[in-house]
Order: sequence, then structure tokens, then C-alpha cells
Amino acid sequence: MAEGALDAVIFDWGGTLTPWHTVDLREQWFAYAHAYDPVHADELAGRLLEQESASLAAGREHQRSATLDEVFRNTGIEPVGERHAAALAAYLDSWTPHTWIDADAPELLRGLRTRGLKVGVLSNTLWPRAHHQHVFKRDGVLDLIDGAVYSSELPWTKPHPDAFRAAMAAVGVGVEDASRCVFVGDRPFDDIHGAKAVGMKAVLVPHSDIPVDQQGHIEGEPDAIVQSLGDVLDVVDAWR
Repeated sequence: MAEGALDAVIFDWGGTLTPWHTVDLREQWFAYAHAYDPVHADELAGRLLEQESASLAAGREHQRSATLDEVFRNTGIEPVGERHAAALAAYLDSWTPHTWIDADAPELLRGLRTRGLKVGVLSNTLWPRAHHQHVFKRDGVLDLIDGAVYSSELPWTKPHPDAFRAAMAAVGVGVEDASRCVFVGDRPFDDIHGAKAVGMKAVLVPHSDIPVDQQGHIEGEPDAIVQSLGDVLDVVDAWR
């Protein structure tokens, strides 16, 4: 690859920019349910988890996106009003210990920007943009990201090629050639297979204990594997 022949590096979020944590998803939903309806919290948490699991399965099998509001409505909850707002805040707050950015990320993102590369994020997520921006601002990296795309705002999830194209468009004018973009992720199906299929170079961060029912049916072959997020800079420099 010729010197300077990269335009952008785009990252997955969960398990990549923020390290993987094994989380009890029912317990996370219990935080919402207990705030919303403490008498029936256990039963409600189970129903919310069931709807979330169905949404994730639709994304994995059909690349069909979903939102938290859809999960709530499919559970019989209209996502409006003070009670819902308080419960949603409790739910999102329960994720705080699991969302802190990787210690290597700020220096890595600054290094990429210094090299004249655009930095992007593409995440399969039910969460709204505002909460992701809150997390990135809290961790001091929001201003280091040129563009972010969340599947909750798209019709599709990774590995649909249009999700990757949307991320390219989001990082800035001139990022149009997938072969001049690098995607960094932890999931061989969503991230590596998806990025390679659209023509990007792909870097695997192989430290996530992805549940079997989330793994997908195709594993892409990464162009590079890194043992820490900070190593991405050396990989990018070699490709430049």
C-alpha cells in the first residue's frame, strides 16, 4: 500500500473501544424494571430481556436494526413520561461500570488524527445517540471522533454493507473508497466479515467472550490481529 493510502479508521464500540465485560443482561434490565414497577420487577425484567434478545437475533440473522423504544413498546411499555424516564436513567446508569473506554483509546485516536486520518465509530446498538455521546464526552474522546453511526438510527446492523458505507460517509467528505479505510472490531461476523465484504481492511481485537448465540454464521479473516488496542497504530503505520 502506498504511503498515505489510508483515509479513515473506523471502530466498533462495545468490546473494542470499550473493553469486553461479561454482563448479566437480565440484571441490567432489572434496574429498569425495579424503578418502573418494583412490585413486578422480576417478571418485567424477564420480558424486557426476551424482547431485547429477539431484537438482537433479528439484527444477527437479517441485519434488521432496532431501538430501545421498540423493545419497550413490544413489552407493553409506552416510552414516555416521568416514570419511564427515571427507569431508563436507572437502566443506562447500571451500564456505567461496563462502558469506560479502553485506556489506550485516547492516545490512539489522537495519533490517528495527527496522521491526518479520519476517525469513526460504527456500533450495533439499541441505545440512542445521545447516550453514546454522553459516554464519549465523559471519557474525553468525543472531540477525537469525526463521525459516528449507530444502528439504532439505521435500517440495518453490521454486517450489512450499507452500515459500513454510512460510517464512511459520516466521517467526512472524501472518504469514499472502502479499500482506503480500516475497520477495527472484536466480532468475526459483524465486524471482520462485514468490513471485508465491503472492501475495507479489518483488524481484530480478539479479547471478547462473545456468547455462542451472538457469534453469527460466518467468520471473516482479519488482515491483522492486535493484542491491545494501542497496537492498532503500528498496524496502520505499516499499511500507510
